[in-house]
Amino acid sequence: TSMANLRLSFITGPHERVMPLLDGRVKIEGVEDLTYTISDPSVTFWRQLTFGEFELSEMSLSSYLIARSKGMDMIAIPAFPARRFMHSELSINVDSGVKNPQDLIGKRIGVGDYQQTSSLWTRGVLEHDFGVSQYQVEWWMERSEDLSHGGATGFVPPQGIKFQRIPENKSLASMLVNHELDAAPVGRAFRPEQNIVDRSTRIRASGGDWSKVKPLFPDKIAEGTRFFKAHGFIPANHTIIIRGDVDRKYPWLAFNLYSALLEAKKLAEETLARRIPQSLVFGPEYLAKTREIFGRDPFPYGVEPNRQFLQTTIDFSHEQGLTPAKEQVEDLFVPSTRTV
Repeated sequence: TSMANLRLSFITGPHERVMPLLDGRVKIEGVEDLTYTISDPSVTFWRQLTFGEFELSEMSLSSYLIARSKGMDMIAIPAFPARRFMHSELSINVDSGVKNPQDLIGKRIGVGDYQQTSSLWTRGVLEHDFGVSQYQVEWWMERSEDLSHGGATGFVPPQGIKFQRIPENKSLASMLVNHELDAAPVGRAFRPEQNIVDRSTRIRASGGDWSKVKPLFPDKIAEGTRFFKAHGFIPANHTIIIRGDVDRKYPWLAFNLYSALLEAKKLAEETLARRIPQSLVFGPEYLAKTREIFGRDPFPYGVEPNRQFLQTTIDFSHEQGLTPAKEQVEDLFVPSTRTV
């Protein structure tokens, strides 16, 4: 039996492991036409959670767990296009007196979206690696309800958390530089592209002394290496989901999509050394260092190679009051993709 030649829509970021699928170098068997939208993750998740416009979508892992707990109709495949040490992106205002993570107890920490995966992992690592309880700090959230992941999933601040919203005329960046926050991730504030969700890109810090804003982890490579040696993985923040109605109508699609994403990832890895920008003078040496620390594949796909990381994500989500029960790791993914 021949498979249908589908026309599907897909919204995702421009990840190097996904691009071969978008530019046509890798095909999904049975899919004739993949209409894709390249989008900032904050916009991607807001659009898909709120409107369900796309048959395939990149998705925040934290919001995926919450969406499933609310009965939203989607299923993932175990492909994780983005990974990073999210907790290491916190910056501090030196006037806060914070010298190390333990000093954050009793302080004001800003987050873009309280339920986003980077916030989930920042809270979890601060608590479990550095002893800073989520209940011992004050959380300030930047995104407004109508543009946040939480607006679509009915987010309510968890019980016992000290929670505030950043006023419309301020941002993570402006509040950190003016020491209205003690710590916040403000790397996005320096990105030139505009987007509709993150206010930091639109509201430049008025006044304020940027020389007072420093990274909480001055040596991110050292902190990332510490975390990887302690836990054995780089946390992923996103997965790929299929809308539930599409998965039920085309039960063969998930396996074919996953196979294509594995092929695209392999192609990206094989061409990595050729794609290092010449401007990165020590690019080849940095690639060698990356492989020395993390091995040949810091971005594994599949359920088994990611079981510990996925279980930790589930545990953090439940522990932080975002999901009422812990799901089984297997249940998050289409059955045909669990053993590949």
